[in-house]
This record gives sequence, C-alpha cells and structure tokens, in this order.
Amino acid sequence: MTSLVLGPVLRHVGDDSATVWVQTDGPTTVEILGTRTRTFEVSGHHYALVVVTGLIPDTRTPYEVHLDGERVWPPAASPFPPSSIATRGPASASAGRHRILFGSCRYVKVADPRTAATFGIDALDAYSARMAGRPPQEWPDALLLIGDQVYADELTPQTVRRIAGRRDQHPDWPDDEIVNFEEYVGLYRDAWTDPEIRWIMSTVPTGMIFDDHDIRDDWNTSDVWRRQMAQESWWAERVRSGLASYWVYQHLGNLSPDELADDPDYAKIIAHDGDTWPLLAELADRADAEVDGSKGIRFSFRWALGRTRIVVIDSRNGRILGDGDHLMVGDREFGWIEERALEPGPTDHLLLVTSVPWLLPPAIGDLETVNEIAAARPGWRGRLGEKIRQAGDLEHWPAFRESFDRLAGLIAAASSARGDEPAPASVSVLSGDVHHSYAARADVDGAGEAPVHQLTCSPVHNHVPPYVRVGFRLGWSRAAGRLTRAWSTRKGASTPPVTWHKLGGPYFGNTIASLEIDGRHADVVFEQPTGAASLREAARHTLTSAPRSSR
Repeated sequence: MTSLVLGPVLRHVGDDSATVWVQTDGPTTVEILGTRTRTFEVSGHHYALVVVTGLIPDTRTPYEVHLDGERVWPPAASPFPPSSIATRGPASASAGRHRILFGSCRYVKVADPRTAATFGIDALDAYSARMAGRPPQEWPDALLLIGDQVYADELTPQTVRRIAGRRDQHPDWPDDEIVNFEEYVGLYRDAWTDPEIRWIMSTVPTGMIFDDHDIRDDWNTSDVWRRQMAQESWWAERVRSGLASYWVYQHLGNLSPDELADDPDYAKIIAHDGDTWPLLAELADRADAEVDGSKGIRFSFRWALGRTRIVVIDSRNGRILGDGDHLMVGDREFGWIEERALEPGPTDHLLLVTSVPWLLPPAIGDLETVNEIAAARPGWRGRLGEKIRQAGDLEHWPAFRESFDRLAGLIAAASSARGDEPAPASVSVLSGDVHHSYAARADVDGAGEAPVHQLTCSPVHNHVPPYVRVGFRLGWSRAAGRLTRAWSTRKGASTPPVTWHKLGGPYFGNTIASLEIDGRHADVVFEQPTGAASLREAARHTLTSAPRSSR
C-alpha cells in the first residue's frame, strides 16, 4: 500500500477551488473531495498537487486524503481537528475580517536536549497547538512563510549522520552541507513532519518564498559571490537541486489553478511518463541563469484575501548581478510586481512581502548603501568592500540602492488614490531574515494618504547570538543613525526617498506575527511562545487610523 510521506499542505485557496500538495512513497492516484490526480516522479520520489474544484464559496469543508482508494489522512486517533478548506467568497470579502500569520527562519526541531534548549520553543509549533483548541472562526486565513523553510548549510546532527555515507562516492562534496536533490528531500521531510506543523499547514492556506539558507548563506549577494561559488565543483549540483526542490515543494502551491493551467513547465512535468528529473534540472538551470537582465522563471506571486492584496517578491533568486548590474529584482519581474500592486480594483490593504527587509535599522541601512558604493570601486578598495559585504551580510534592499528607490516609488504610487478608487487604508512591507522582529513607520516621498509600515518577524525558531542583539539595538539608536547618514552622504550616497522610525522592537527570540484586519482597520501582533501550546503577546501596534468594521 502506498503511504503519505508529507502533507497534505493546503496552498492556494479561491472562492470555489483549492490546491493541496502531497508527497507519497510511490506512484499513486491521490483523491481529495472527489478530485483525483496522478503523482509525478522526481528521482524516485512522488508528488501531486491536487486542484480541488466545485467548492462552495464562504464555507469550511473538512477533507480526507485517499491514495488508490485507501484513506491515509487524517491519521487514526489524531489529536487535531479535521483538516479543512475555508473558501473565500463575497461574504468574507464584505465582512473584511482576516488574520494573516507570517514569520521566517524556522529551524527544525533537534533531538539533542542541550541544542534544543538553545533554540527554544518553535513559535509556529506553539501557535498550531494553541489554534487546535480554538474555534475555527479564530483560525488564520493565510500563513506566509517568508524564507528559510529549510537550512541547506546549517545541518542538524541527524542530517550530518544521514548524508555521511554518501560522501564516500563524492569526496569533493562538503560534509556539512546539502548538495543533491535526495538530500533536499530529507531536509523537507525533517521540517514538515512535525505533527503540529503538518496539521496547521493542512488547514491554513500557506504561501512560501525562499531566502538564502534554502540554498546557501549569502546566496546571490553579488556577482563576485556567484563567480566564487561557481568555482566549487559541487555548486552546480547544489543550486540545481535547491531550485528544483523549491519548485516542487514550495513554488507550485503558490500558483492559482488558472496560473497552473497556463504554466508550460507544470504541463510538461505532469504529462511526462517516468522520472521528471531531467526536466526539472533544465528548469532549475534556466531559473538560475541571467539572460538579458532577467531570470528564466518568475517566482514572485500574487494572492488576495477579499480587499487585501498580497504581492510576494522574490528578492533572492530574482537578483540580477551580471554585466555591471546590481539589482534586487530584474526590470521585467519588477514591472510585473508594479502591475500587480497597482492594478485596478478596490484595495483596503496592500501587503508587499519580501524575505529581506526593505527598511532596516537606519544605521545598518546606511552602512549597506555605503558598502555598495565601496564594493563597486576598482582595485583593492573594491575587493575590500566585497569582503566586508560578504562577511557582514550587507545584502538587503539598502545594499541594492537602485531597487530600494524603485520600491519606494512603487509604494508611493500604491499609497495614493487613483481615479475614482480611494487610497488603501495601509501599505505594509512584510519581511524576515534578520533574527529580530520590529514594526517601523515610514514617510515616503510623494506618498499618498495610506500609512506605510515595515513589519519584520524573525526568527520563528532559531538561535539569536548576543552580539546580534547588541548590533541591532545599536542600529536602531538615533545617534548611530545620524552618524551613519552623515557618513553615507560624504561617501556619495544620495538621500533616501524615505525616512522611518521604529514603532516597536527590536523583539528578540522566537516570534510569530499576525496581521489582524477588520475592514480598513489593521493591527500587527507579535507573539512569543511560553509553552508547548501557549504564547504571550509581546507587542501590538495599530497600523491605521480607520475604525474597526461594523459589518
């Protein structure tokens, strides 16, 4: 009998449809709510994305997973409520009440008690356990995992032991990093088999975007970094496997049924008889390559929750670094992002999601901008600037100043009324990566009525060294900000088209954040775990002046 390895993971949900992802241990037909889908194979592993249609808008429907007619989900004697699909629809859109959960940097649970104590309680794990005891009307409407779902370069002891035997065949491969697709399969299995995580992902529509550790620390920091890594004999296999596994495990489910139907790569994969690895390897190589200032695949995507618009930006693989460019996102993909953010239609809240923050602590942002200028210089000064960039992880939006300014321009346009449509009630940039959480209010040149915020939540489950805490506290100090701004001006940096100040934070420790939307009113809440099924509210910040909805 075929078994369920991972999933079900509830992904895109619309008014009358939903996609559900699964991994099985053999070829099979997956059935969910009467929809049957055949698995496809990748290097001996089997997957399916079931597009469930014919659902009723504004309803919650429990579901089961059957493989070749045998029920495999939910497991027998599950302590959790039934997995279910809550569709969107006119009633929920009219009510305008949504809860969007987000966070980043989730390291897997480890078996060693001492190491586990260092990492602390997983915030998403605790949220799921608490959620299971609450009524469905209090459950989140979406979960956004904003980077570092897996760590390919920071392995648990059990993963190191698992891959040790394979290194006899590949002596040039590193002992402490993942290289091929098979090893990535193990990473995702470790990350997604935790019972609490498995249940919440089966019930809350989950969108995902990667960050550097999904491939490697500092991934796509600069053209120099890319050329350095290309010299490693194992790197081509690593980036190919990382991007191929990302496409299978994360990217596919971000797409709507209509987008899947129009995707030629997906059509080739599901139509192929046998192992699809050669097709995926070509896809991954195309995604990694820069051609005429663009990447071969767009991983940015768009979701909507009623009058809340969500545009998720690929700020890792989307970088353009060759031929003298240094862009966070290529021109063609940035154009797509601008179109999705500004397209006509009533919008109460616009969420721009990027794994790396747009607005950092001001002093650190200035340092990154100065470093970009330094690293572009010829000779030893440029080489020194590049070494500092890589050593200090100076690779967020301020280190890509042209892209930083372009995003500011987009936000200014999006925060304004257009034609007969009023301005949104809020524009927020959601991010992770930096191992501390905060809320900041921004004043953008040329912006309209909508307040603009940077909301950062990191980590969900990881260790924050003491020196990191000291550095970020200093980065937020006004005195340090004044000094670095004066220094950046002397070094030739133009004045940023935005100023910002901290509303709250930095909050250190494992954290999960939620946007609580009620009509044109919105709050952000940061919660930190205090037990296996309990969290405390670390902070709550109101993002809009609009009253709560009376609907």
